[in-house]
Amino acid sequence: MTKHPAPLGQDQAFLRRASMRIALRISAACAVLVLCLLAASTLYLLNQSGSPQPAEPGAVYAYLDTNDLIKAMIVAGAAGILLAGGIGWVSARSAIRPLGEALAMQRRFVQDASHEMRTPLAILDARIQLAQRGTTPDTAAAQALARIRSDTAALTAIVNELLESAIGTGQEPDIALTNVAGVAQDVVDSVRQLAVDRGITLDCSSMGQAQALINPQRLHRAILGLAENALVHTPAGGHITVATNVAGGQATITVTDTGPGITGIDRARIFDRFARTAHQGVGQQQRSFGIGLSLVREIAVAAGGSADVAYTGPQGTSMRITLPVATTKPELPREGVAQRSVRRWPSRRR
Repeated sequence: MTKHPAPLGQDQAFLRRASMRIALRISAACAVLVLCLLAASTLYLLNQSGSPQPAEPGAVYAYLDTNDLIKAMIVAGAAGILLAGGIGWVSARSAIRPLGEALAMQRRFVQDASHEMRTPLAILDARIQLAQRGTTPDTAAAQALARIRSDTAALTAIVNELLESAIGTGQEPDIALTNVAGVAQDVVDSVRQLAVDRGITLDCSSMGQAQALINPQRLHRAILGLAENALVHTPAGGHITVATNVAGGQATITVTDTGPGITGIDRARIFDRFARTAHQGVGQQQRSFGIGLSLVREIAVAAGGSADVAYTGPQGTSMRITLPVATTKPELPREGVAQRSVRRWPSRRR
């Protein structure tokens, strides 16, 4: 079995930093308390030693040097601070240990689930290919199988990303010049049957052909998240429109539905994870957005864009993704190219 120490090391480093922060806070609080107590005790003793007391017959008095008293207080304070730091460190490690176990359990679950899903997906893709060989090209059955295989490939990519992230080898997906209108049309084609089954009309329109620097599968996932949200909250007989537009150097994708609109929550919070609307009255249900819209915003922001609610009201809701338009593919980092050229020059001169 292949071992993957990278995630374990990352988790340990994260937990070590968290423990250190907690220990420092506990130590700082204890140090302030110890210093305050020592300062109060020192002032009290100095005040008492400076005040002459009437001598009593037969009484025995002990005299302390002020310098020795201050040194003893300083030593006691330093020892108290060190003891507080040690107690804080032990307490922080004990408090963080359950979190480390939870992180390890989460990583094992993601690894096991992702690994177990890869084989069924590979088998499904192989069976789709066999079915495609038995169909006539350009027929409805062939087109349906092609869409199913495309959806299977997208799901396989998601599973691979989860597995790579869990084992610590995950890398940023490759960005490319992506046809925004083409991806939007693919999303509409993939969810059209769901809309038909729910009695919802689904259309796609585009004004201008824009290209954006973004991973096509991630863009597909973002638009699909908006489309799925619209399907969930649009009643039967409603209408959903997925539209793309280009203006001012920005490519805009809007998904507009004819649902009841969004109330009881601030627009800025709609893209938060597990955001929920508040109950507004009798007959109005609480609306939940899960994590789908938060992933949409993360994908858009990672590509230099944004995701927001363009409009919401009794007539429906329009959600929007905005991406910067690109015309060329980004070049390799110059620093990396320079390093490679420097390494090659000596061998050429020889």
